[in-house]
This record gives sequence, C-alpha cells and structure tokens, in this order.
Amino acid sequence: MGNTPTYQQTLEYLYERLPMFSRIGKAALKPDLSNTLKLCAALSDPQNKFRSVHVAGTNGKGSVSHGVAAALQYAGHKTGLYTSPHLVDFRERIRINGVPVEEQWVISFVERMRNTIEEVQPSFFEITVAMAFDYFAEQDVDIAVIETGLGGRLDSTNVITPLLSVITNISYDHKDLLGNTLTEIANEKAGIIKPDIPVVIGEQHNETERVFFEHSVHKHSTVHYADSLWGMVRTGQDHEYQNFKAVNNAKREMYDLRTDLKGYYQQHNLKTILTVAELLTYQGYRTTIPTTIAALDRVRKTTGLRGRWEVASTTPLVICDVAHNPAGLQEVLGQYGQLKSIGTKHIILGFVSDKDVDAALALFPKDATYYFTNAQIPRAMPADVLAQHANAAGLAGTTHTDVGAALEAARHNMKEDDALLLTGSFFIVGEALDALENK
Repeated sequence: MGNTPTYQQTLEYLYERLPMFSRIGKAALKPDLSNTLKLCAALSDPQNKFRSVHVAGTNGKGSVSHGVAAALQYAGHKTGLYTSPHLVDFRERIRINGVPVEEQWVISFVERMRNTIEEVQPSFFEITVAMAFDYFAEQDVDIAVIETGLGGRLDSTNVITPLLSVITNISYDHKDLLGNTLTEIANEKAGIIKPDIPVVIGEQHNETERVFFEHSVHKHSTVHYADSLWGMVRTGQDHEYQNFKAVNNAKREMYDLRTDLKGYYQQHNLKTILTVAELLTYQGYRTTIPTTIAALDRVRKTTGLRGRWEVASTTPLVICDVAHNPAGLQEVLGQYGQLKSIGTKHIILGFVSDKDVDAALALFPKDATYYFTNAQIPRAMPADVLAQHANAAGLAGTTHTDVGAALEAARHNMKEDDALLLTGSFFIVGEALDALENK
C-alpha cells in the first residue's frame, strides 16, 4: 500500500482484510468480547474515558440513537454518535455533533493500529467500535450515544458502562444468531443491562417483559417503560414533518411535537427518546422535555440520519426505508398503503440471504409493480432467487442484477402521480441513495 495510503486504500484494507458481517454473515462474528477488549487495551481503554448511552433493540435503535444524540447536541453537549451499518460513506458510523470523523483521522488510526490488527485479527465491526471509542476519547466528548450492532450480550459495544441502557423493542430478526423465540432474543438484548444502571424499555410485550424484569432485578437496575410513561397521538403529516400531541402520563402534561422523523413507526421511538432525555436531566444533562421537543424538529439535519422513510423525490414520490425484517416491514408497508392520491405503487425490493424472506414477502401488497434486485455484497439474496420466492407469494415483477438498473426500470415505467418504495435491506437503500445522488 506504500507509506501514505489514501482513504480509499484504507477502507479497502479494512473491508478486504477483516471479516465483515455485511459481506459474509455469521462467519464474521466472534463468540466473545475478547478481541474488542484487546483492541481497547492497546488504545489505553478509551471506552472508560467518556460517558455514554447504550442502545439495543430489533428495530428503531438507529432512530432512537440519532434522536437522543440530537437532543444532547441541541442542549449544548459535545455529543458522539456511533451507529451501523453506514449507507453511503463509512464515516457515517462515527460522528461528533453530527459531523463525520475526518478521512485523515481514519487513515492515521488504521496505520497506528496496523500491527495490532494483524496480531488480534479482529472483525471489521470490532475494529470500527475501537476506532469510535478512541475518537470519542481523544476528542473529549461530553457524552456518546452508542448503538449495538447485533444482539447485546456479545456485541462488541458491550464493553462500556453507560449512564443509561436502552432497549427499543424485540421482534424476530437474526434467528440463527439470537434465538428462535422472543424470549431468547430478549435475553441476548438484555445483556446490555448493567448493575445499578437504569434501563429504558421502548415497547412492552408479554413474552419479553419477564425477561427484562428478571435481568433488572438481578442487576439492581431500575426499569422505565417508555410506552407507559408517554402517550403519542399523530395529528398530521406532510412530506417534511409529522405532528403529534405528546402526553407525559406521570405529570399529566401535554406538548405539541413536530419532527422530521417521518415514518409512522417513529411514534414508538419518540416515546423512548423523550424518556431517555428526561432520565438524562436527572444525571445533570440539559435535555429537558421542551429542549428535546425542539431538537426532534430537526433530527435528520442535526445528526445526518438517513434511510428512515426518506423522501428522495416528490414528483414522482420516491421513498427509501431500511426496514428489513417482518416487524419493520409491516410498519412501512402499512404507511405506504395509506398514501392518498397515488397512481400505481412501485416497489424495488432486495434482501440478504439470512432473512426470513417468505415471512416478509407475505406482508407485501399483490397489486404493486415489483423490481426484484440485490445489493453488491456476497450475503445478498440473488435477484432471481428472490423473484422465485416472490412469485410463490403471489407477487409479480421484473428482475435486475443491481439497484441502479432497478431504478432505471422503475423510472422508465413511472408516471408523475405514481410512487416508488425502496426497501428490504440497508444495503439496497445505501446503493439506491448513492445512485440517486450520482445519477
């Protein structure tokens, strides 16, 4: 690579040298936290040098992480944010006050850690977690919001001791890794609950409530149920904002809330964000409810959140959403089905191979025009295989070997009053946004 690698060469080294879950799936995962701890030890344990909020959950953890970061940032705190995967640029994963880590810093970090990387042989995710922790410590953030990658108990991020743990919800995803029942999956997510650290549960389910209760009792951790603490009634929406009446059930106070988080499913996440903000005020942060409601007006602008009911175009209407499991897709398709004054509905769809594709396809409308495609990663389900599954589910459409070609076909077929939804995978949305912006 020579003495001074470019940013692109550095990324190629990380992508090609290290096992990557997005590329190869389960084989990239390590069964314990030892690699992360070794990397952190080589960096003088940066995970202990900043305060944090730790966020896990099947769906919504990205939106909640960005929403909490926006609230902290708007309140004047220097705020780190670590999320995954990225959609367009690797640096989206590591931000301070919404600004991605500098390319030069990524290069210098990898060069500094090259010998350790060769020795420890970490996964791609393990080294990016260590990179984020080192950056946040070096930049002396006031607090960082850390999103888990997968699960919780054995997730690489689970070496921090946060001020607050957050579990957004539990539904079926990654069954081969996390378990076949909601109880088993909840046990994995509950692994982020720490002794004497409060925990926020976003959504309650009969199957999972006992799991969280038992973990919290064992750890002497106080549980706060966001959907009991807050009521949320949608009062209107357009392509830019949703409006809600937010009710604080404990204080019997009502607030008008406008947010640029546009998916209907965001009402669950808003309750969680408000609960977290209020608990952080008890720990000395300036995230009051009025301040947080002001921050929720501009989450996407403040933090750079993308791919959640993102309206890429209004004429014709083009929407991108990273929903990729049955629970997430049910929410998105419900909202897509409610669009008014729309001609034909078009859907560009792709999945990764380890998803419960048949359960997901059963949720899709039969009367939409489909474009089956695949992302450019080995883990992607080939478009022709997806088309076979879709045909068996009663869905008809054309097959395209990449997202750009699917977009071209949809554009050719669409009229001004039609709508297009791109969904099924982070990687489909990432490649679509890249194609839309570089068309």
